[in-house]
Amino acid sequence: MPVPRRFDRRPPERDETRTNERIRVREVRLVGDDGNQIGVVPIDEALKYAQDRDLDLVEVAAEARPPVCRVLDYSKFKYEQEQKAKQARKHQKTVNVREIKLRPKIADNDYETKKNHVVRFLNGDDRVKVTIMFRGREQTHPERGVALLMRLAEDVSDIGTIDQRPIQDGRNMTMLLSPMPKKRAEEGSGDAAPSPAGAEPAETPVPDPAQLPASKTAPAS
Repeated sequence: MPVPRRFDRRPPERDETRTNERIRVREVRLVGDDGNQIGVVPIDEALKYAQDRDLDLVEVAAEARPPVCRVLDYSKFKYEQEQKAKQARKHQKTVNVREIKLRPKIADNDYETKKNHVVRFLNGDDRVKVTIMFRGREQTHPERGVALLMRLAEDVSDIGTIDQRPIQDGRNMTMLLSPMPKKRAEEGSGDAAPSPAGAEPAETPVPDPAQLPASKTAPAS
C-alpha cells in the first residue's frame, strides 16, 4: 500500500510590504518614480498618479506621519532586492569552530596527531578551540596545561594566531586559535625574494686612479 504523501500545511510567507489598495490611510507623503518628492497628497490621488504611469504605489516608511510611499515597479524592485540578498549570502563566509581535546600528560605521538588536526583545520580557514581536560590532582598543576597550549600555539605559529589566550573553566582549560590572514602568512613563509632569472650581477665599481696611493717604481738600471 503506498504511503500517503504529506503536504506542507503551513501558510506561505506573506509579503508584509503594503502596496496599492492595501495602503489604508487618508493621505501619504508621495515620492515620484523619478525620486523627487511630490508632497503630502490624498491616497486616492497617489493611487491615480501610480496607475497613470502603470506602476505601483509602495509604502516605504510606514512609521512616518504621514507614511511615505514611492511610485515604482514593485515586481522589478522585489526581484532586484532578492538578487542583492542572494549575492550577499554568496559572498558571506561561514567561519567554523573546530575543537581538539588534549590531556596534560599526552604522549608525543598523540600530540603530533592532534597537532596535525589543528594544522588541517587552520589551513581550511577554520578556528580551533583547543581544550585541556584535567582529572583529579591534575587540576593542581594548571601551569602544565598552559605550557602545553603555548607549545601547540608556537608549533603552528606560521599558520595560526592566538585569538584567546588559555583560560581555565572548572576542569577544563581552553585556548582559541584563528587562521593567519593569507597575505601575512605568505609574507612570513617566504624568505628573501630570489633575483629574477637572467639578471646580471651588479658591476664592481672601478676606483678613481687619482685616489690610489702612488706606487713605488724601481729605478731603471
